[in-house]
Amino acid sequence: MEVPSELRADVELLWDYHFVPHELRACDVAIGLGGHDLGVADHVVDLHRAGYFPLAVFTGANAATTVERFPRGEAVHYREHALERGMPDSAILVEPRATNTAENIEFTRALLAESGVRVGSALLVSRPYQQRRALATARKIWPEVEFVCSAQRLPLDDYVRSIGDVHRVITMLVGDTQRITAYAERGFAVAQEVPAEVDEAFRRLVEAGYTGRLVAE
Repeated sequence: MEVPSELRADVELLWDYHFVPHELRACDVAIGLGGHDLGVADHVVDLHRAGYFPLAVFTGANAATTVERFPRGEAVHYREHALERGMPDSAILVEPRATNTAENIEFTRALLAESGVRVGSALLVSRPYQQRRALATARKIWPEVEFVCSAQRLPLDDYVRSIGDVHRVITMLVGDTQRITAYAERGFAVAQEVPAEVDEAFRRLVEAGYTGRLVAE
């Protein structure tokens, strides 16, 4: 299962654009953003073992794309997966209500405050193509915290194989690219530059029919 050759250049442009090249460092907490990709939970476990944070929050309810795979909710399943991989339960909090990235951050902030956890820095763990949008959202919702982004850094083809659905990956990439501008305009995220070549690649992929995750203008 591979990206169609005629789309590869455009898909790789979007894939590379969404990567945030932050240098990993120790943070007060990690925030594992829910979704369809258990690789987020795997990455949280690996970073916890490496000593980058003492406590992680898995956050997420369900979306239409995850309810079948994670019927008890994304964050609940992420926690269960992390426990299976040996992460201690005492190092995990679960935020099970969020249905979008803004709520992921807003509800996690409230949960940590209720738990008496003081947060000056947070390691934001997401799907690879969600990094840029997640960071823009987190900076808008919780500006007093310093965020460090991280995701499994897989080559595009390896990531597509891990998900098992090339159409879904391209569709999600296209949707997240649109949201960089659309969500900033709506006040949901800080503004970011979208290079002309990225915008052109996005538009070609929309014309090719990868529109399933676009938001209404």
